[in-house]
Amino acid sequence: MEEAKSQSLEEDFEGQASHTGPKGVINDWRKFKLESEDSDSVPPSKKEILRQMSSPQSRDDKDSKERFSRKMSVQEYELIHKGKEDENCLRKYRRQCMQDMHQKLSFGPRYGFVYELESGEQFLETIEKEQKITTIVVHIYEDGIKGCDALNSSLTCLAAEYPMVKFCKIKASNTGAGDRFSSDVLPTLLVYKGGELLSNFISFTEQLAEEFFTGDVESFLNEYGLLPEKEMHVLEQSNVEEDME
Repeated sequence: MEEAKSQSLEEDFEGQASHTGPKGVINDWRKFKLESEDSDSVPPSKKEILRQMSSPQSRDDKDSKERFSRKMSVQEYELIHKGKEDENCLRKYRRQCMQDMHQKLSFGPRYGFVYELESGEQFLETIEKEQKITTIVVHIYEDGIKGCDALNSSLTCLAAEYPMVKFCKIKASNTGAGDRFSSDVLPTLLVYKGGELLSNFISFTEQLAEEFFTGDVESFLNEYGLLPEKEMHVLEQSNVEEDME
C-alpha cells in the first residue's frame, strides 16, 4: 500500500517536473514548440507529430517504446531545425522592408542612360519642361575634339549609377549657337535644375588629369554638390548573402 502510494507520488512528480537528460530536453523543447506555434499556421500533420513527440505514453506501452527508440524522422528534423527557416524568413522580411523604404525614397522620374539631343529646340524643351526636382547634366561636344569621347563614356556610366539624374549630350553644331561653342571651349558641361543654370564648366576636361575616368568626373561633380546621394546597394548585398547561404 505504502509502496503503491510512493509510486503514485513519483509519477505525479514526473508529470509536473521538467524532463532531464538529452531526451528530456528534446521532449521539453518539442512541447514548448507545440504550445508556442500558432495553431492556424501549423499544418495538422505537423501538429500531430509534435503532439506525439511531446507526449510519450507509459514506457510499458509497446507503441511508446517504439517512439522512444525510433530514429528521428525527416519531418521531426525539419521541425527541430525550423530556427534556420525562421532566420531566412526574417531576412526576407527585412529585405522587403528595405525595398519598400527604398521605393518611397526614390520618388520622381528615372532615366539611366544618356539622351542625345538633336536640336536647339529639343535642348530648350528638355530644360524647361523637365520636372523641377530633376537635375539635368548636358554635355556639349563635337566629334574629333579631345576629351569629348572620354567624357561621353564617363557620363554613360554615371547615368546608370544615378538614374534619378537626366544626362544629355548635344553636338555644338546642333545647338543653333555653334559660334558660341568653338573647339576652344569644348567639351562644355552645363547643369540645370528647375529651369535654372546651376553650373557652367567650359573646357571641362582641363579641370581633370589628361587621362581621366568615371570616378574622376563623379568626384568633380560631387565637390560642387551637383549629384544626389547614390542609390543604395544594400539590396544587392542581401541577394549575394542569400545566394551564399
